[in-house]
Order: sequence, then structure tokens, then C-alpha cells
Amino acid sequence: MSRPLDGIRIADFSHVMAGPFATHLLRLLGAEVIKIEAPGRGDAMRTYGADRRYDGMAPAFIGINAGKKSITLDLKQPLGKEAARRLIGTADVVVENFRPGVMKKFGLDYASVCELRPGLIYCSVSGYGQNGPRRDWPAIDNIVQATSGMMSLGGAAGDGPARVGFPVVDTLTGQTAAFAIVAALLRRERQGRGEHIDVAMFDASLAFMTSAIVPYLVTGKPPERTGNVGYSGQPTSGIFTAQDRRQVSLGVVQQAQFEAFAREVGRPQWLSDARFRTPDLRREHAHAMHEELEQLFREAPAAQWEARLSAAGIPCGMVRDVTEAASLPALEERRLKIGLRVPHLPEREDIEIVNAGFLFSEDTPGVAAAPPRLGEHNDEIFAALGFDAAECAALARRTA
Repeated sequence: MSRPLDGIRIADFSHVMAGPFATHLLRLLGAEVIKIEAPGRGDAMRTYGADRRYDGMAPAFIGINAGKKSITLDLKQPLGKEAARRLIGTADVVVENFRPGVMKKFGLDYASVCELRPGLIYCSVSGYGQNGPRRDWPAIDNIVQATSGMMSLGGAAGDGPARVGFPVVDTLTGQTAAFAIVAALLRRERQGRGEHIDVAMFDASLAFMTSAIVPYLVTGKPPERTGNVGYSGQPTSGIFTAQDRRQVSLGVVQQAQFEAFAREVGRPQWLSDARFRTPDLRREHAHAMHEELEQLFREAPAAQWEARLSAAGIPCGMVRDVTEAASLPALEERRLKIGLRVPHLPEREDIEIVNAGFLFSEDTPGVAAAPPRLGEHNDEIFAALGFDAAECAALARRTA
């Protein structure tokens, strides 16, 4: 079995979420990822969460570090810097997400190391980019959710700002970085040149919010908050309560969909009703349309509506929590979960993580190895970089 990035080596100086998620995606595609961690506790994600039993191998760490290798280096020490330089000299890609300027202090910035490996691809991930007036501002996920306008988009008019309930900025920034790295690898193959990639969490967030940002840029009108009503503004795109008190999300936004929906649910009169004949009329009479829909959905349980309408080609889904969604049988067929054995976990060693989110016709993304223990691969990597026994011992002492 082969994967697209087999043979690609990544020196991963990143930590916490955005950078490690980028290298996680690349690892799922076959790249070798060598994770450089600080001595002592290593990546802060190793102890993320309130359950101290998982310290060193926290669930959040497991989810984005499976199959990587870990070495510990003190980059403030000459021997640690030398080890980092030797590693970079063997790498195709470097990923780092320190504050801008930190890698330069270590003598490991792009300008200082690009000659170590012809065609080196070097990706820097930061809050606001490697230049500009906000270059040195610190940023984490919830900060960029605030500064990018993302918090102002959810909820209804008059609501306060609302954070998306998971680190969406970290995740989308990691995906953006992985996409950019793959593009740079393709260009290197075609043109033989390296690249310094500058990925900013803020920039990636605005690109992610294209559907909200571009209408403002074109019309000058800020986006309105619409609560659970879909982006179309149609009253037939929203959340409704079913007979069993479970909720369903309806996504009828096109005229043909509305006509098919009305016939499917036995409401052909809607098609001739002067209030509902067109999308504009339905917006104008949204309250009346909504009342009709509320009455309709009380006629059957949520799961029945989901199955019936979806089978008829009408977008409809039951509102689930994460535990329900992660337990759907479809995840097995779609290979969305990867089984791993992670030794010494407190409750169970056989666990699952989430896959890349897409399938190839052959050799689907995936990983078989557990996340590394802190410094697990020190001996292997240091020896391969040409350090003798005494130097390996000195590196081990400095990185303990």
C-alpha cells in the first residue's frame, strides 16, 4: 500500500493545535512527521483537559498526533540547535507555529536554514502573519474567532457574540496550512524550488468565511444574523420540533425543492397559496410559513422525517449531539474512524480517532501507529543524524 506523501519527511516544530493538525493531515497521507518537543512536559496538548490521569497522552493530543515520531530538543543550547539543523537538512518540509521572530532567535528561520536542503518548504503558522502591524500580537482560537468577526455571525439579531463550540479556527488554519504545503510540494516537483509559506489564523478565518465576507465586499451591506434560519433566509430552511420533541433541520431553499416538499408532505395547497408561491413571497410571509411547518413536523418523529424527506431528495437532518453523530453506522462504511491501540491509557487502550474526511479509490488516508511518548524516538533519530554515542548521551541529558 502506498500513499501520496510516502517518502516525504516533515520536521514539525509546532505545538498545540493548528500546526500539529496540519502535520496530522499530512501524516494521514503518508508523510513521516518528526515532532520536536521541548524538554520536560513537551507539547502542552499532552496535558490538555481536566483529567490528570491522561497527562502525557491527553485525548486531544491523541487525535492529532497518531503515527508521528517525537524527539526532545533544547533549542537554546548549541547541541540542540545543531541537532535541529541536521534534522532540517534531511527534511522536505518544516512546520513551525511560534510567535514571529522566535525561530530567528534560534537561528532556525527560513533564511537561516533554506540552504541546508535544496527545495525546502518552510511553513510558518501564526495569529496574524509574519508581517503587518499585528505581527507580534498573541492569538489563540477564541481570540481570532472574536477579531475575525466569526463570533458575530451566529445566533439571532440582538444576541451577544457566540463562540463556535470547538476550536474551529485552529482546525481550519491547519487545513489551510496542509493545503498550502501540498501545493508547494507539487510546485517543487514541477519547478524544483522551495517556498516559505506564511499562514495566519486571521487570514485563514476570513477565507473560510467567504460566503459572509464577499457579499459585504460587493454590496457594502453587513451580514445579518439569522439564528437557525439557513443562509438563504428562507423560512423553509431552519430548525423545527418533531412529534417526539427531537428537532430536525430542514434545508428547502430552491423553488423546485419547495414544490417537491409540498407534494411529498401532502400540502399541495401551498403551491397555489398567494403567500407561498415564490421564494420572495415566502420570505415576506415567513411567520405564516413557519407556523405551517411547525404544525407539519408535529405529525411524526424526527428520525421518520429525516428518512422520509431525505429519500425523497429533500434536504432534512435530525439534530444530533456529538455522541450520536460519532456512533452512526455510516462512519464505519465511510472509514471515518481509525482504530488504534494506545498503551497505558487509564480506562481502555483500544480507542478510535477521526480520519482525514475524504476517501481515495485506492489507499485511503489513515495511520496505524499510536501517538509517540515524549522523546520516544530520541535514540533512533539522533543516531540517524550522525551523532556519536557521547553526543547522543549529551542530547539525552539536555532533553530529559
